[in-house]
Amino acid sequence: QLQLVESGGGLVQPGGSLRLSCSVPGFTLDYYAIGWFRQAPGKEREGVSCISKSGDNTKHADSVKGRFTISRDETKNTVHLQMISLKPEDAGVYYCFADQYWGKGTLVTVSS
Repeated sequence: QLQLVESGGGLVQPGGSLRLSCSVPGFTLDYYAIGWFRQAPGKEREGVSCISKSGDNTKHADSVKGRFTISRDETKNTVHLQMISLKPEDAGVYYCFADQYWGKGTLVTVSS
């Protein structure tokens, strides 16, 4: 069973940046395609970004294209989600997903 661990969330002002990280202690992350999802209060969980096992292919939701970048750090066995130009509508709990497993999430708050 994979235990995905997210980190990097926090409070940021509109226009600010955050970098989220997803790691899986004890497992090699490049065995898995990784997805980032988010859920705002009162809304359904939605896909944000994903990256292939090799890291060669990435996809982003239209709402975050040009602002979010997903990448693999092989040396640290981590997948990052770099978020810039954050908007209030980007706020929510961000979850990492691999195989059939979810992390517990990390909270992103975008507010002035």
